[in-house]
Parts: sequence; structure tokens; C-alpha cells
Amino acid sequence: MIKMLNDCAEICLQAAQFMSRDSMFAKASCELCALICEACAKDCEAFKDAHCQDCAKFCRECAEACRQMAKA
Repeated sequence: MIKMLNDCAEICLQAAQFMSRDSMFAKASCELCALICEACAKDCEAFKDAHCQDCAKFCRECAEACRQMAKA
């Protein structure tokens, strides 16, 4: 789980950095970010404690935002 959380945090940071400098890879980065955030949300949902459920919710919100940015 820690590896998944690290992957998720790192791709979110990378996607934000790519977008901030208008990189030609920003859309691809957002697509990958959405994929990883969805996987992270699924893993977090397996745990019933509140902070894991909150994490899953935020990951799904991030994934949706990334999908929207990838379409733009």
C-alpha cells in the first residue's frame, strides 16, 4: 500500500509540474495520473478506517480532474 501511495503522490506532483510549464506531455501525464489515482482509490477502499475512505474519495476526485484536463 505504501508503494501505491507513493506512486500516486509522485504522479500527481509530476502532472501538476507538467501542466504548470505547459509541457507537450501534460495530457499524457494527466491520463497516467488518473489511472494511478483510480488504482489507489480502489486499494484505499479496501480499508474501512475513515482516513483510508477519505483517501479513496480524494483519489477519485483527482482522477476525475485529471481525466478532464487530459480531454482539454
